[in-house]
Amino acid sequence: MSQLVNQQIAKKRSWTTRRDAKAKRLSKVEKMTCGKVIATENIVQVLEELLVSGDRVVLEGNNQKQASFLSQSLTEINPNKVNQLHMIMSSISRPEHLDIFEKGIANKVDFSYAGPQSLRMAQMLEDGQLTMGEIHTYVELYGRLFIDLTPSVALVAADKADAHGNLYTGPNTEETPTLVEAAAFRDGIVIAQVNELTDDLPRVDIPGSWVDFIVVADKPYQLEPLFTRDPRHITELQILMAMMTIRGVYERHQVESLNHGIGFNTAAIELLLPTYGESLGLRGKICKHWALNPHPTLIPAIESGWVDSVHSFGGEVGMEQYIAARPDVFFTGRDGSMRSNRTLCQLAGQYAVDLFIGSTLQMDRDGNSSTVTAGRLAGFGGAPNMGHDPGGRRHSSPAWLNMMTADDPLAKGKKLVVQMVETFQAGNQPVFVDSLDAIKVRDDANLETTPVMIYGEDVTHVVTEEGIAYLYKTDSIEERREAIASIAGVTPIGLKSTVKSKLKLREKGILALPEDLQIRRTDAKRSLLAAKSVEELVDWSDHLYHPPAKFRSW
Repeated sequence: MSQLVNQQIAKKRSWTTRRDAKAKRLSKVEKMTCGKVIATENIVQVLEELLVSGDRVVLEGNNQKQASFLSQSLTEINPNKVNQLHMIMSSISRPEHLDIFEKGIANKVDFSYAGPQSLRMAQMLEDGQLTMGEIHTYVELYGRLFIDLTPSVALVAADKADAHGNLYTGPNTEETPTLVEAAAFRDGIVIAQVNELTDDLPRVDIPGSWVDFIVVADKPYQLEPLFTRDPRHITELQILMAMMTIRGVYERHQVESLNHGIGFNTAAIELLLPTYGESLGLRGKICKHWALNPHPTLIPAIESGWVDSVHSFGGEVGMEQYIAARPDVFFTGRDGSMRSNRTLCQLAGQYAVDLFIGSTLQMDRDGNSSTVTAGRLAGFGGAPNMGHDPGGRRHSSPAWLNMMTADDPLAKGKKLVVQMVETFQAGNQPVFVDSLDAIKVRDDANLETTPVMIYGEDVTHVVTEEGIAYLYKTDSIEERREAIASIAGVTPIGLKSTVKSKLKLREKGILALPEDLQIRRTDAKRSLLAAKSVEELVDWSDHLYHPPAKFRSW
């Protein structure tokens, strides 16, 4: 009897409620569109019909490519028609990303990074103008799109589209496929802004069957050259730290594959490989495989035969022609343009490389670090994904095996996680502090956990202008704290270190000063850089690199 009742109930239930709801929404705009094409001037009206109050809306806006036309259009919809949207954004980068909260169109956000808007966001949170979901890493946020944050609507950007909705994203594919897939296969609505509508796509990066609508933007999507570092601004202190890193980390542990973060510290390393690295005979032995955006400062190393491969999170403005001419190094399509993918490159940087090296704004005595500081709710982007030892890794490499410190038959290697910082940041603020500002931010923002970027237990090395602390060699929390203090200079943490303690750490190989690495501080000169200006990078590229105007001084 009960089996019969259950069968009857099952027959009554609809299993296509999501699909039916989507069809109902689409039918509301049939007369406002031409097939899949939304006229530019109709986008606000269409959004008002397609969106429903309370929708989860994922808006493409990583730290480079922005769906800027769609985000601006979102601010123009009537909050009396659509409100309480739950926004999901990798990066809160543009003013309108927060304007939609001030106007009452959205009320909740889940995100990964908020660099340019971090101060305003912290203030709005304090004023109760938005509700915080969580601060994620990129991969974590992308993962939740397929679990408990599946989007009702995805607003993305592409270079070109045809009338069937096929998208060409070109070198800046980035996170677009991930966002589209999360919506398209869960009966969400996908709207793509494009720079151009054409019948002749160079290649199809996302099939039209995944896309519901396309709209030609009033101007090309915003794209920032975030990974261009002008060598003129690299200091001799950064060159000293770069020399120590090459000698004391890359050479010592035979690092063959790696990720470099954004910053002048790592730009200095890239520009020292063809000079200082070459003098050490390291070409072909280290730094062969890279997961990073196409840094212009890597051009001299590529041209000198140091680099076998580069897989990228996204593109870099001005590097397109150079990349197209170097398909042996970069991942490229048949049309010659680069194929980037933020999700896959994050996974490569998490699981497939020997080393992550990054920087931070604050580090405590245990090595915990964060870029979230007082009044600045920045988030972390992808650093925590790559800046930890992934427990699921099973393949070995010389560098990974070199981190083993036990003879246990079940012992495994470890990924190198390196923090490279000067002891004081801009404004004479100490990087090494007794307590992270992030703890206070947690309390002020009512977060469930403290927004730590990289936990101290994952950090294997810390490099400062004082020396290198080999944290993976320490055997107690007390010794770990001594090691961090020994390279913390005259910061509050560093002043706790003694001469006796430093001597003991050097004898155990836990602390290395420049002289221990056969490096004289006076040798750290700008003359060591393979290129000392953007103009010289252009020369190295055989004039295939075309830097944006703001980097041109000639």
